[in-house]
Amino acid sequence: MADSEAFKKIVDDGYAFKGPAFRLGVAMLDGKVVPQTFISIPLKTLNRHGLIAGATGTGKTKTLQVLAEGLSNASVPVLMMDIKGDLSGVAAPGSMNPKVQERADQTGTTFEPGKFPVELLSLSNEPGARLRSTVIEFGPVLIAKILGLNETQEGVVSMIFKYCDDKKIPLLDLKDLIKILQYAANEGKKEMEAEYGKISTTSTGTILRKVIELQQQGADLFFGEPSFDINDLMRIGPDGKGMISIVRVTDMQNRPKLFSTFMLGLLAELFADMPEEGDMEQPKLVIFIDEAHLIFQEATPALLQQIEMVVKLIRSKGVGIFFCTQNPQDIPASVLSQLGLKVQHALRAFTAADRKTIKQAAENFPETKFYEVDKILTEMGIGEALVTLLNEKGIPTPLVHTYLVAPATRMDTLTEEEISRLISQSRLVSKYNTPVDNESAYEILTAKLEEAARESARAATEKAEAKEAAKTSRPKKEESILDNTIVKQAGRTAASILTRTLLGALGLGATRRRKKGIFG
Repeated sequence: MADSEAFKKIVDDGYAFKGPAFRLGVAMLDGKVVPQTFISIPLKTLNRHGLIAGATGTGKTKTLQVLAEGLSNASVPVLMMDIKGDLSGVAAPGSMNPKVQERADQTGTTFEPGKFPVELLSLSNEPGARLRSTVIEFGPVLIAKILGLNETQEGVVSMIFKYCDDKKIPLLDLKDLIKILQYAANEGKKEMEAEYGKISTTSTGTILRKVIELQQQGADLFFGEPSFDINDLMRIGPDGKGMISIVRVTDMQNRPKLFSTFMLGLLAELFADMPEEGDMEQPKLVIFIDEAHLIFQEATPALLQQIEMVVKLIRSKGVGIFFCTQNPQDIPASVLSQLGLKVQHALRAFTAADRKTIKQAAENFPETKFYEVDKILTEMGIGEALVTLLNEKGIPTPLVHTYLVAPATRMDTLTEEEISRLISQSRLVSKYNTPVDNESAYEILTAKLEEAARESARAATEKAEAKEAAKTSRPKKEESILDNTIVKQAGRTAASILTRTLLGALGLGATRRRKKGIFG
């Protein structure tokens, strides 16, 4: 009993916040709910990022819904990556059933079904407003990191971007980038080297192959115009609730490079464009990344470094990032150390490797005398989690086994009819779903090469015509009798006979003179 009272006091003191907060659940001890020990999340610390982890079927998705609902109710816009397609239920009210009623009674809450303003977005051909960005908005540094280029190749990319900037050649989509790479390796190489230095054909070939690899994962759908305005992620609904934007990426699991490209581009743009805010009473935007391992599984060291840097610095812009994954080890340690809120659902221990992972996960939590963390990690039920976060002073709260509240929205997906109705009401679909193909590097360089080919053909034609004209304008020599072949042959024959006759005569005379000298 003393331990129970001590536990209750520690929880009450640790989770007593002065500023605005919303309820996540109630504390548990020895497998039972401790009444009136409410676990809440202060809005002020939600820009300190977080982690929601746990095995399949332990309730991670419902935790995401509860967090999104609490933020939206506080007029904080939310962006969610929906990999499995089951987060769209926040657009529809939930329904009462015995399990939901029991959870409401246990957590001291009143279940009130509700729905929230939702905007569906898409990176591919999924229904929703299309998310796009231009190549030039990514810039040479980010493009190089996404493609995993070395220092030499990164220099070539920077040179190409500089050339396009100087020559007013827009780089909008991947076909523009491919065209300028081909141009730099062939027709434009001499021109570019004269202004910017040596360009290795090997480097341009390698970069081109990596761009095509990105293209094969469907990046053509992402790079282009109209470019998405990040301000459209930070809208407030007509009822004062924060807009919940859901990016439908159910087809991204086999295209992790495209997913990580989108996420890094989005974070970089938010960091570059949003003003410095410092610590705010509540965040301006909170991003939930479901199946977060997709960002990291094919990331190069340079890309991981970029993500780590953005996660560290974007907090001061008023943006919070929450990673949702099955295993905390899916998140690099350098990123994991930046996460203030941790909601750890149950883990499964089927193998020795699983037990080792659970032991490592247990070591990531604050020390507690009330729980055997590595043991309780395998014993928690659905909708239960170990929770620790940062209080308003930035100090970690006590670790608490928490019985989570039920979401007020539907714990299932929307139907196709409901999705169609939601899209028909969207003002972003009409704004972004008509692609624009403005004149850019592809058209400019193609026209330039075609003009060069026409000039070359014109010059060759003029040269040939001039040669032919010179040949036809030369005056013809009149053929004389001496030019006749027969006459020439007869002349040579006559000359030969005459020569022999003269030589013979000269020889005979010499003979006669010698004979006269001898015989007197």
